[in-house]
Amino acid sequence: MVRTPEVIDCWYDSGAMPFAQWGYPHKQGSEEKFKEAYPADFICEAIDQTRGWFYTLMAIGTLVFDKSSYKTVLCLGHILDKDGRKMSKHLGNVLEPMALMDKHGADAVRWYMLAAGSPWSARRVGHDAISEVVRKTLLTYWNTVSFLTLYASAANYSPSPITKTSELSTMDRWILSELNQLIATVDQALSDFDSQLAGSALATFIDDLSNWYVRRSRRRFWDGDSAALSTLHHCLKNVTLLMAPMVPFITEHVWQKLIRIVEKDGPISVHLADFPISDTSVIDKELSKSVALTRRLVELGRASRAQSGVKIRQPLSRALIAAPGWKLLSTELREQISDELNVESLDDLASAGADLVDISIKANFRSLGAKFGGEVQEISKAITATNAQELVNQVRSDGKAQITYGLKSAEITEDDLVITETPRTGWAVASHSGESVALDLNLTSDLIAKGIVREAIRAIQDERKASGFDVSDRIHVKWNSDEQSSKAIEDGAAWISEEVLALSFERDLNLKPGEQELGLQLKLNKA
Repeated sequence: MVRTPEVIDCWYDSGAMPFAQWGYPHKQGSEEKFKEAYPADFICEAIDQTRGWFYTLMAIGTLVFDKSSYKTVLCLGHILDKDGRKMSKHLGNVLEPMALMDKHGADAVRWYMLAAGSPWSARRVGHDAISEVVRKTLLTYWNTVSFLTLYASAANYSPSPITKTSELSTMDRWILSELNQLIATVDQALSDFDSQLAGSALATFIDDLSNWYVRRSRRRFWDGDSAALSTLHHCLKNVTLLMAPMVPFITEHVWQKLIRIVEKDGPISVHLADFPISDTSVIDKELSKSVALTRRLVELGRASRAQSGVKIRQPLSRALIAAPGWKLLSTELREQISDELNVESLDDLASAGADLVDISIKANFRSLGAKFGGEVQEISKAITATNAQELVNQVRSDGKAQITYGLKSAEITEDDLVITETPRTGWAVASHSGESVALDLNLTSDLIAKGIVREAIRAIQDERKASGFDVSDRIHVKWNSDEQSSKAIEDGAAWISEEVLALSFERDLNLKPGEQELGLQLKLNKA
């Protein structure tokens, strides 16, 4: 064995790679190749290369060419086991990549490494962690695709371009606005080599699409609404294109089974299709804010339900709301809040009167600081010392109020205050960041009857699913229940029949009432 005398050090060799690989400058054609490739757009290695490859590349490149040999560098953290220990053969805690992929799929491992956490931080890798990201994002995406396939097939739907925006509902316009914001975010993130930001944005949108758009539009899908089906198809097509670089296998399968089957002349592979381009004309920031407020109020209402122990299927008479901007919500968004919280009406929390509500206030430092700078602490003390009820009434009736501090005064609005309104006995309330939702817990006989009908609908729908009926199948229902529930069910027969697609709904006294809730016993037959 003879040592090559030109070898200085292996790390020097690694740093010389950008030009040495071409035989620059001696080899013919090497100068052209070098100029095309230098500097590299992106390099990536583990944190222990900070003093190794990263350093020698920059040092040699800067010394020889007066320019770093890379534009972007990603310094990866170490891979740890599920308990936070560095993986090593000695500890026996090494997870083989192929075994992980065999169990969870290559796309699941790719998505976890690219999107689930900061790549520069130490990462705990284990079966549970990968299963969690699959459940939260990839499985939700897959289930939404399956949902569209099911309802599009039931409606004999054939995709068509979205051209008539007048036919779109508020929810359609919202999700298309969110989609185009997503396209812009993912495009920029991948251009910046930021897979975590791209993955986070995609995961958020998939959750919005499944757990809000599809949830709030389920009746329209059931009715075969072409605008809803076209909107969901358009969203899933673009999400599939956006996800393709990160999860190439599942997106290719969806492309072939969902897109190619109805777009015969389109690209034969998702990886041969053009990347989506954001249509800024569709983006509606104000609508995004309104829907975000709607969803926050729904979450607060659900929290109130949870505190009270009253089931979501039990209707309540009203919900009282206090939140900046909620009065400006459209009728459709207000109806969504009522429907999600299962309340018959919405009203302003201030309408309950001082005898039902305790009000506390404090300064909104972000808003006041932008207006008054260093004087914000004095203004905050003055706000705290003011009668909360009177100040809130004034800013809500006049849109503004004067606060005196020292020898000065400041004009403030409702946005400058964090208002917490707490109803008293007979109510359930949840508040967060100055937004409150209170539920009237008083149950009348009419409300109780409606709750029984909703429970019956839920039980029949569960039985439909367990019996393997298709979503569009019509059925015949025979039922019996305890006497306490039977009158409410009989009075609500028309409502129940419409919801469960029942052509007949008959009480059969030969059926022995069950021991479960309502004592409901069912017998379903396909029509």
